[in-house]
Order: sequence, then C-alpha cells, then structure tokens
Amino acid sequence: MQSIEFDPSRRILSVFLYGEIDHHSAREMREKTDIAAGRYRPKLLVLDFSGVTFMDSSGVGLVMGRYRLAQENDFTLLIANPSESIRKLMLLAGLDRLVRIVQTAHSAADTGRGR
Repeated sequence: MQSIEFDPSRRILSVFLYGEIDHHSAREMREKTDIAAGRYRPKLLVLDFSGVTFMDSSGVGLVMGRYRLAQENDFTLLIANPSESIRKLMLLAGLDRLVRIVQTAHSAADTGRGR
C-alpha cells in the first residue's frame, strides 16, 4: 500500500510506502509510482520507507527500477526514512551507491534542491 503526494511548487513527488514490500505488493507499488512519475514529471522523487515493516529483495528491485526510471527521465531519486533493518538490507544490496539514503523526508527535499 502507498500514498502519493506532489508539491508542484518544488516539483517533488513523495511516495509513502506502507506495510510489507514483497513479491505481491511490490508490483502495485511500482505501477502506481511509475504512473505518478509520468503524470507529474518531478525533479525529485522521494520513496519514503517510514511505514514499511518488512522488505525482501522485491523492495530492492523496486528501488532499482525507479533508479532506472529516474535516469531515463532526468530526475533525482532519494530514499527516506528506512528502518535500521531495511537500511542494512539496502546497504548490503549496494543501493547507497546508486541512490542517496536519508533519515527524514525533509532532509531529502533539502538535498534535492541543488539539482
């Protein structure tokens, strides 16, 4: 499950993810995020993991796919608010080499301003 918010003045698309990210839930999250990114054409996409309670490799794939989308559409992707266990999984997968991982959505928005 997720909710999506767009700040048109700053062109920031925030996607708030909730619950478990596994094979079954990741597909819908990918589709809705991609549709919103196509509609709003953000300069910054923030995937907020504060509501995520569990994530497996499907979550890693979710991030990697949105990274590719960001590269193709010239916007910045940031990960915000992962729990410590999810952050560790992201680091083990090497996502920090592709995407900046921050602890708050506010710091994510500040990070994206200069780009």
